Amino acid sequence: MRKVAIPTDLSANAFNAFEYAVSLFNEPSVFYLMHAYAGSIYNENNVKLSDTELESLREKTSSDCESKLTRLVDEIKTKHPNSDHQFKTLTQCGYLIDEVVQLVRSENIDVLVMGTKGATNDRNITFGSNTLQVLKNVQCPVLCVPDNYKYKRPEKLLFPTNYMVPYQKRELELVDEICSYYNAELHMLYISNIGIHSNRQKENQAFLKTQIYNATISFHQAEESSKTNVINDTIEKMDIDLLVMVNSRHTYLENLLSKTTIDKIGLNPKIPFLVLQNFIRTDS
Repeated sequence: MRKVAIPTDLSANAFNAFEYAVSLFNEPSVFYLMHAYAGSIYNENNVKLSDTELESLREKTSSDCESKLTRLVDEIKTKHPNSDHQFKTLTQCGYLIDEVVQLVRSENIDVLVMGTKGATNDRNITFGSNTLQVLKNVQCPVLCVPDNYKYKRPEKLLFPTNYMVPYQKRELELVDEICSYYNAELHMLYISNIGIHSNRQKENQAFLKTQIYNATISFHQAEESSKTNVINDTIEKMDIDLLVMVNSRHTYLENLLSKTTIDKIGLNPKIPFLVLQNFIRTDS
């Protein structure tokens, strides 16, 4: 049974990501809907509260948040009934990134789904600060859903790669399962002026083929220029439904995430964005 984590700030964008997740993962799945609320307790407005008052505020906040999560689950069950789905709500007096990392480890989460932006919904940014922190620190695949994006059956996936980074088997299984379930096409995109020539690239490409065997895979090559422009243009021209990228040391994606803001680079996908975290997981 797949385990899906849904961190939420109780915003409309977060609920939209929740809806996308339950629509995408139709097979037996457990959804962990989690809200971390330390930020609303330990802030400058409450610095003068006594320990007793803080504890009372914590208990009330926890109770209110749990009620809100329960209502969100009830709404999802009404709108998207599925007997194969189970739901667990988690209200934590901690900070989002700490609680997410802990949840992924303790429950051995298969994929984490969240909105690209939270409650602030700043239209001038691509990813909110919480989403960027999750992409940098969480050791499981992260599926980012753009605000207001409505579920569409994923029939075409785009996977840009230079074939230099060894893939993690568990990460590729998720891609294979999505392709298999939806009979989707997987389009591998290699951006370079030269062909695949090193043994490392050939071995990694061969490994990918052995792990994603339930999909129709097409291999494409584009001339080296702005990787961001090539990816954005390919998404539009091929009518891609889901963008897949690998985050690992010294990769194009890690370089984007290390910038002051990803928006300076211009990668602004209007479709869901699945990030495979190519780091060895400590729990597997």
